[in-house]
Amino acid sequence: MNTNDPSDSGSDGPNDDQDRTTDELTEEVSHEEAEELIDEIERRRSLQGVAAVAVAAIGILFSVFQLFLAARGFSFTIWLPIVDNWGVSLQLLQANAVHVSFALVLTFLLFPASMGDGIVTRNLGRIVPAASRRLGDQNLVTRLLARARATFRWAFLDPNRERVTPFDLLCMVASILSAIYFLTEFSEIQNMRVFGLTFGRPVTEVYPFLQPVLGGVPFVSEYSYAMALGGIGVLLVLEATRRTLGLPLMIIVATFIVYARWGYLISGETPFIGLLAVNELTWPSIVQNLWYNTENGVFGIPVTVSVSFIYIFILFGAFLEMSGAGQWFIDLAYAATGDRKGGPAKASILASGFMGTISGSSIANTVTTGAFTIPLMKRSGYSPEFSGAVESSASSGGQILPPVMGAAAFLMVQYTATPFADIIILATIPAIVFFFGVWVMVHLKAVEEGIGGVADIDTVSLGTHFKHGWFYLVPIGLLLYYLIIERLSVSRSAWFTLVALVALISLVSAYSEETRGRLLGIFVAIVGVELASYVFAGIPVTALVTGAGGAGVPIGEAIDRVISRIGWYAMLAGVLTLVSRPDIDAPLLDLNLTVQTAADSIGDRTSRNLGDCQLFRLGTFVVKSMDEGARTAVPVVIAVAAAGIIPGVISVSGLGPNLTSLLLALSGGSIVIMLLVTAVASIILGMGMPTTVTYIILISMLATPLVEFGIPLLAAHLFILYFGVIADITPPVAVAAYAASGVAKSDPFETGVKAFSLSLNKAIVPFAFVLAPGIVLLREKANADELPIREQYRVVGFSDLAELSYSVPEIVVPVIGVFLGVIALGATVIGTLYTSVNRAERTGFALSSLLLMAPQLLSASVFDLLGFAGVTVSVDALLIDLTLRGIGFVLFVVLVAKNHREATNVHETRQATVG
Repeated sequence: MNTNDPSDSGSDGPNDDQDRTTDELTEEVSHEEAEELIDEIERRRSLQGVAAVAVAAIGILFSVFQLFLAARGFSFTIWLPIVDNWGVSLQLLQANAVHVSFALVLTFLLFPASMGDGIVTRNLGRIVPAASRRLGDQNLVTRLLARARATFRWAFLDPNRERVTPFDLLCMVASILSAIYFLTEFSEIQNMRVFGLTFGRPVTEVYPFLQPVLGGVPFVSEYSYAMALGGIGVLLVLEATRRTLGLPLMIIVATFIVYARWGYLISGETPFIGLLAVNELTWPSIVQNLWYNTENGVFGIPVTVSVSFIYIFILFGAFLEMSGAGQWFIDLAYAATGDRKGGPAKASILASGFMGTISGSSIANTVTTGAFTIPLMKRSGYSPEFSGAVESSASSGGQILPPVMGAAAFLMVQYTATPFADIIILATIPAIVFFFGVWVMVHLKAVEEGIGGVADIDTVSLGTHFKHGWFYLVPIGLLLYYLIIERLSVSRSAWFTLVALVALISLVSAYSEETRGRLLGIFVAIVGVELASYVFAGIPVTALVTGAGGAGVPIGEAIDRVISRIGWYAMLAGVLTLVSRPDIDAPLLDLNLTVQTAADSIGDRTSRNLGDCQLFRLGTFVVKSMDEGARTAVPVVIAVAAAGIIPGVISVSGLGPNLTSLLLALSGGSIVIMLLVTAVASIILGMGMPTTVTYIILISMLATPLVEFGIPLLAAHLFILYFGVIADITPPVAVAAYAASGVAKSDPFETGVKAFSLSLNKAIVPFAFVLAPGIVLLREKANADELPIREQYRVVGFSDLAELSYSVPEIVVPVIGVFLGVIALGATVIGTLYTSVNRAERTGFALSSLLLMAPQLLSASVFDLLGFAGVTVSVDALLIDLTLRGIGFVLFVVLVAKNHREATNVHETRQATVG
């Protein structure tokens, strides 16, 4: 193991085990192994043949549908050969229904109903052996039970995750029928939204051939076809939730549905619990509100956000990942930090942050990045558990790191009516603090263990690396430009950025020393012809060749129109260049291995060497990106559809105000208790569940009580989001840590414990910014007393920063405090700063960390206790805040100076001994 000079990067020290075998040192996880691990954790099928083709085709169609919505809105035209073009105009409810139906169909294809390892399946499996022992193998009852078991297994079980069962096909048909009904009978749905589901047509009227069979059945004649589809649709969402997100979430959602129907049985006279009593609701009323409503329920705000924002950003991430950007960012992290003290772990933090911008998924981020970073951390001297903890902790932070963040950030846009650009500003400082805190801890661990950097052969210079992939930064820069500078909507920003990304990859695919002149010439020719068409006919060339035409436009307007379509011209130039030279080798482009594998696989099946054809690789990149985007989006869409049921029930039952009153009563008016209840509820509910689901459920129940305490609305939402993210690395579930342990081959529980300790600052920072909103750049409005409580704060501007009397005590001091606080927290957790820290010093560092980061947590607790004792104290909150931070700073400086002096003495003693 080669390292740099100890004075710069540290030395390997005693942990550089020279006796480890070569296989142990190079224990890297292959791409296939990483994909298999993700499938195993998420319980996805590994389909082959017709089923695999069906999944890809449906996934690509799903992405195409979403691209049409992003580009054209809900009204667009589909070009069809021979016949006239097909004009499509969708209502929001229809678009949402099609969106969810796509996800349901893919869920039933990708996720098995049962692998035979569930409680119900295991218990049913004992019936036949028990009958055999009691009655004998040849007994008629035993044989009938054995036949029933075989039929059940054929219909439901997929133990090897490799086949689609009849039950899956039945669920898919039901999902498709629901979408067709929304598309073809929307006028009936509109009438029923006014008059109720009982006014809809019965099943026998919709399908007359069923009249002889079902005409006399009371249930069929009593309820409408819309009621049947709605009830089945809700059940399908619950089943899809169980498959993709687990049984606990399905039970939680189902419990809310049961509560909506029978919550009226709760007595209003019961103390506390009586606040949960609701009016009696019928099943038609419940189904109508949960299935045929865009305000709440399955197709409510969460799915609307998924249709408008989330999917297109997931697709953008898929395109960016398939382009090779993921590996380039990982290599960039190692080029920047790999040779420093604890370099592999620091590179893991940077790489996970970069990848989080692409994926936004803790598990996928952990496995994809960890397949490369965890083996290198282990090689450098970190333990397997610590290596897995670093990766999972940093990867979970991808959901809170701008500019993309996770799906919950887009939901925050909708629920708080805040521009995404403001969400980015709001989330930036806490995210930087979190990654800085993990960085500090791995650095201190490297100091403690004497861990250096990676070998020189594992890294390249930063300049060289930028030369071979600088273009990967362009899409992210464009995204920030559209969101923050141009202030475009989230969906339009993502669409323009996605077009730019594909255009960029097209150009890079066609670029080489031999073709750069040709590529430039074709691009100039396309732009010139298009510009001339606008100047002389006022229309693009594509319209001109069909015989259309009109008056020309001024040259300035023509240039503006051409510039707005420049991405499409770049795509065309790249494709035409590749058509003329399909065998070129693009020296700058290194597409994701998945793309090359897919191209080679298709080439093998067609007996043609397509994997070396650059034009075919470009086409495979586009198609595979759409396929991967759909696969990634499926659990997210199911999550938001299921989670939308909970606010739907809260809305239709009128539970919201009562729940707020209950929580305020239970907290006793203490903001500290309310924050702790929210934090604990977020972590417990979030264990094993997507952050998106946790966020939706908790903001429905807890956001309003938090705001009632005077916490800014955006800070309250971000507080809930942070603790939902922490749940991914909190034992005993800790899904991200479990994924990392699979790569690191470490103990899952210990990996989770270490990951939580590394992310401890992520648990303290939310308390800091809800009590000191300046940390997230929020300021109370001048006329706050005259405004509703949800509208009393705004994001600061440059004028606020220039107002030093405000910005210094409210922003600068708290921000510096949290940065210093995470250093103190690192010394507390790791037990090392310049040298080892004893128990008393660790206690002092812990106290200084609390005082520097969230002094109001301490002061508010004291005032709450005094309030419970009947003592009222009136103090200047800002003065108390600054005083406590000052005490924390002094304590921190004293402890750091003492530790530095001890480290110097130890070093001088060693030098004297050596001399």
